[in-house]
Amino acid sequence: MFESYIGQVFDGRYQISKVIGVGGMSVVFEAYDNVMKRAVAVKMLKDEIAHDTQSVKRFINESKAVAMLSHPNIVKIYDVSVKENRKYIVMERIEGITLKNYLNKKGTLGLREMLQYTEQILLALEHAHAKGIVHRDIKPQNIMLLKNGVIKVADFGIAKLPNVETVTMTDKAIGTVYYISPEQASGKKVDRRSDIYSLGVLMYEMCTGKLPFMAESPVSVALMHVKDQPKRPSELAPTLPKGLEQIILGAMEKQPDKRIQSASQMLRLLERVKKNPDLVFKTKKNPGEITKLDMSLKKSNTVMQKRVRRSMFPIIAGVTCAFLIVASVTMIYMVQQLLTEDKAISIVVDNFVGQKYTDEMAAQMRSSRYDVSVNYINSHEAVDTIIKQSIAPNSRKKVQEGGVLAIQFDVSLGEKTMQLEDYKGQLKSDVINQLRDLGLIVQEAEIVTQNDDEIGSGRVISTSPSAGSVVTEGDKITLTVSLGKALTRVPIGYYVGMDLKEAKKEIEKLNLKKVEYEEEYSSTVEKGKVMAQNFNNGAEVVAETTTLIITVSKGPEEEPDE
Repeated sequence: MFESYIGQVFDGRYQISKVIGVGGMSVVFEAYDNVMKRAVAVKMLKDEIAHDTQSVKRFINESKAVAMLSHPNIVKIYDVSVKENRKYIVMERIEGITLKNYLNKKGTLGLREMLQYTEQILLALEHAHAKGIVHRDIKPQNIMLLKNGVIKVADFGIAKLPNVETVTMTDKAIGTVYYISPEQASGKKVDRRSDIYSLGVLMYEMCTGKLPFMAESPVSVALMHVKDQPKRPSELAPTLPKGLEQIILGAMEKQPDKRIQSASQMLRLLERVKKNPDLVFKTKKNPGEITKLDMSLKKSNTVMQKRVRRSMFPIIAGVTCAFLIVASVTMIYMVQQLLTEDKAISIVVDNFVGQKYTDEMAAQMRSSRYDVSVNYINSHEAVDTIIKQSIAPNSRKKVQEGGVLAIQFDVSLGEKTMQLEDYKGQLKSDVINQLRDLGLIVQEAEIVTQNDDEIGSGRVISTSPSAGSVVTEGDKITLTVSLGKALTRVPIGYYVGMDLKEAKKEIEKLNLKKVEYEEEYSSTVEKGKVMAQNFNNGAEVVAETTTLIITVSKGPEEEPDE
């Protein structure tokens, strides 16, 4: 049914050559960009859902998300068109298959190959998360594998964008349930750690050839993500390195706060496993040591309480004993600090405010033991400019060997932009309120009015800039509002003295909405002739609203017989 598009040229530029894929919401064509002279892929929203609000939102969301990104491991978007009759995204043409198809053919992946793909996905996520974008749909169906081994992350249709209304997941995305994070399945707030969980599930599948949770219904699978613990990957893949298993399970922790916190952190952990496949990560210190110390202090206090009634000497002895215990603990702590002092690295935090946050800076900071999280906000500063940092410049911070220093940046998204909706046919007052709520300026004194045969009076015909245009908060929008149908003015002729038949012929030429004919007796005007009219000769009247009244003579009134 999509073959009819082959040979067409979209917007005088993209020549469609063949269909290369059909999904639930869209169809993907191979095309040639006649301007840039290159092969491209055109992803077009299907006609039958082009007017479905949720589908259009998801489609536009994808274009907005990827337009903010530029990374070798993310599918590039070149152009977007959301016109009334056709909505499509122009993307780079990729020669490859989905990671899902590849896994179906190969089953499990070797350690080197799995790490190679995972690292590329993490680099893509690191870039997206730095821009404030959470993918929310990481699964092998959305990962493209090129012939040269390069990974491309695609389909940002349900991504969570900074400062943009979230697109709700619908049944169209139900396939994601096998990779969904617990917080996403529970309808709770998601952040970058949700993508980390989904990637952990994908790693589990690549290593073992199986999904961690399977059930008869999608709802049951979602509940398993929330409540159940997966079987350890090493039970299915005995040769799996212990350190890699720890990373997979660390990414799949139920509680986001206990999970691996960022793509940057996960990259560092994988790098250590690559260098030493036999590595086993150390767990935190045994909390029982603190419990023992608490018990010893409680015991000393109990002894003091028993002897308090006997004499002052035992009290003094008890206080002295307690003092010695505290002093000993303090000394032990100080010695431990001195012993570990040389293992800590001192970092002087630079002043990053005013610098441009780039992938190169992120990579450099990662190598300098920073774990950077980014909060993107709209501002008048240039895009990607660091506005604020969570740790004061020139502060000196100590980081244990192998540890990282967490720092957060507020980074500029530039001035707030938005895509102008199509307000055609809506009431003028409603449109003005909507535009002002968006921070756009509408001057009622500058509203343009004109007649329109289709749009009723007081309703919007169009906006300037036009629907679909990208505008900035504070921009001025001019409305064109309908006066309703144009009224036709016609000149009234002089019909008095004409025969009724002749007068009707002349009046019909005026196309008046309403003409009434009345009869009256007249002793001076011949029967059947016009004797009066309610508008003077030459008067201009509105054809659509005027009623012309013609009075016709009935001749003299017959006198009664005497």
